[in-house]
Amino acid sequence: MRLLLVEDDNHVAAALSAVLARHGFDVTHARSGEEALQALVPEGAGFGVVLLDLGLPDQDGYEVCGKIRKRTSIPVIMVTARSDVRSRIHGLNLGADDYVVKPYDTGELLARIHAVSRRTVPDETTVPIETSLHLGPVRIELPTRQVSVDGSIVQLTRKEFDLLALLAQRPGVVFRREQIISEVWRTSWEGTGRTLEVHVASLRSKLRMPALIETVRGVGYRLVAPAA
Repeated sequence: MRLLLVEDDNHVAAALSAVLARHGFDVTHARSGEEALQALVPEGAGFGVVLLDLGLPDQDGYEVCGKIRKRTSIPVIMVTARSDVRSRIHGLNLGADDYVVKPYDTGELLARIHAVSRRTVPDETTVPIETSLHLGPVRIELPTRQVSVDGSIVQLTRKEFDLLALLAQRPGVVFRREQIISEVWRTSWEGTGRTLEVHVASLRSKLRMPALIETVRGVGYRLVAPAA
């Protein structure tokens, strides 16, 4: 797999590139946001994943992520020292598929790279028969992957949509965290749990319906169907 590493620290980039190469990745190193954007022309330039550090010399990493997402659907993993939930949600809202908080374990990073690369391959066995789901003011169009609330389109990332669609198929039913991670993230790796929490928080915020997805302590989540 070709991987675009966006990192302004040459020493960090060299060490990480060596590790990634040992695990079969063909790494291209971009030292700035502009260099990264140029590397993705045309149409993503064949990269499978973008590993984007937010501390870039020429542009804010969030801005670069937004520009990448406008150009291509390549999975983007943000690398950040910001561990607060608000920063993570902001990154997801801009189109990031995942994030890694510094300092990170190399094994964790590799697992996340493999996880987001698997997400881009649709699994038709998990596609529900229904083409449209209606939950009070919420309408979920599965073929077009569009979500609207009271007729207004809500922009969701791929994983936010997948998560919402999964829960909405069986309103009121509790989905275990492990089950959600397995079906939405295609992995059993436990570290994805925090990513799940951030995606749930982001959905509640974007839909402006904090009570729509209920946390069942110690078990998982369920969708509480709103009144029509």
